[in-house]
Amino acid sequence: MSTQASECIIRVEGRAGRITLNRPDALNALTYGMLTDIVGALAAWQSDPAVELVILDGAGDRALCAGGDVISLYNARSGGSAANPDFAARFWRDEYQLNSAIHHYPKPYVAIMDGIVMGGGVGLSAHGRHRIVTEKTMVAMPETTIGLIPDVGGTWLLGRAQGRFGEYLGLTGARMNGSDAIQMGFADTFVSRSRVPDLVRALTASSGGDVEAVIEDAAEPVPLSPIAARHDLISRIFSADSVEAIVEKSLGSADEVAQRIHADLATRSPLALKLTLEAIRRARGYASLEEALEVEYRLVTRLYDKGEFIEGIRALLVDKDKAPKWQPPTLAEVSRSLVEQYFAPLTSRPALGLAAVRR
Repeated sequence: MSTQASECIIRVEGRAGRITLNRPDALNALTYGMLTDIVGALAAWQSDPAVELVILDGAGDRALCAGGDVISLYNARSGGSAANPDFAARFWRDEYQLNSAIHHYPKPYVAIMDGIVMGGGVGLSAHGRHRIVTEKTMVAMPETTIGLIPDVGGTWLLGRAQGRFGEYLGLTGARMNGSDAIQMGFADTFVSRSRVPDLVRALTASSGGDVEAVIEDAAEPVPLSPIAARHDLISRIFSADSVEAIVEKSLGSADEVAQRIHADLATRSPLALKLTLEAIRRARGYASLEEALEVEYRLVTRLYDKGEFIEGIRALLVDKDKAPKWQPPTLAEVSRSLVEQYFAPLTSRPALGLAAVRR
């Protein structure tokens, strides 16, 4: 089988189902069409005995996937007569169901996390069984910059990062290199970019049972993690009970990293910061990825419907004035009762219903 669409290349090579995200000029940002193509391919390959494993990668040399196509979500809300207010909820619902399906996929799923991997790209890769990073990998969950929370199962991953790094990465959107991603539980194996083509060829020639051995043979020593070296500072700042206390601790330090943390937090949506901190800490107590996805779905749809996400996209990517008018505008005005309202079960939209797609 071999099919090629403009945005996603899906084919079978040897014993592997191959998915290549094919929007290199847009850093392979995930559109709804790409999402449905991937869902269809994984469903077909699950029962196809000729396909023994799946390999995901991205076209070009800059990114696996820099996130979801947020401009399409913005346009669905702000597109005048072309507006489609239900599009965002449908996009997120189908995307989260795909994230869950990847997590439970019965055949080896190998994600080549080379280049930029952010937001939706994390959801396509970091829930897979085998996650390969290179010296060019850059992983981040920068959603608070656009009035959103780390989603696609991001709170589940961040809640399981060592120490208080989950809070640090989720609130600030700090970038991880390949070794950081392994250290923080977003990836498993380091392979130099120059050796990835040989690894892919070996995988396509292997059977499903040989995947681990093939990857182990290609694996290289993991370089030291720069982020892990900040353990004491991150623990001291991000163990605080509230976002306000985190900001205060970062302000009170002469450390250059702490000062950068303070500057970063000052530009983020106060509402998104408080929801993110709460979501990551709640996720530490969940028994499954699906629990985190259900809660994330409540948060992102409300942030969309009430306009915080729309304002973030306007300021950063549409008007590009970098002057978002966050609501509420300060941390002090984001009350505990408001946070609880965002976490409450949905009444205006159907629940995510992930139990139906778990494998």
